[in-house]
Amino acid sequence: MCRAVLESGADQKVAESLNDGIVYLMIIPYVLGFLTLVFLYYRFFKKKS
Repeated sequence: MCRAVLESGADQKVAESLNDGIVYLMIIPYVLGFLTLVFLYYRFFKKKS
């Protein structure tokens, strides 16, 4: 279905929205992984005063 929408070329706005959604879905796991690493660093490896 996604391919049919993009190949038809009828609505450019739908294609752009679809691309934005794909980018967001690709970025979310990396952001969550980074936040997990930051949390673990501050939880276990930060030196205590």
